[in-house]
Amino acid sequence: MSDPRTRGTVSEVGRLGREAFERHVQPKLLAADDGKYVVIDVDTGEYEIDADDNEAATRLQDRRPGARLWIERAGRPTAYVIRRRLGSSR
Repeated sequence: MSDPRTRGTVSEVGRLGREAFERHVQPKLLAADDGKYVVIDVDTGEYEIDADDNEAATRLQDRRPGARLWIERAGRPTAYVIRRRLGSSR
């Protein structure tokens, strides 16, 4: 098993994931994929698409154990949005 400390920085994984998405995945997306999660192995370019991010990641991890994963969301600028509810004390 490889040492996670030698597997690249978060910014490197992000760069590779974004490049793989734009080059290999985005051209193949269908209108029905809008809003679905795309989980990409940044080292191989293999990917899974699902409405459930965990389902897509699990399928890809089953196929590619130890893969470095990047998640995009089809048709969206980001995969996730973090919101704070108004009136919340946290």
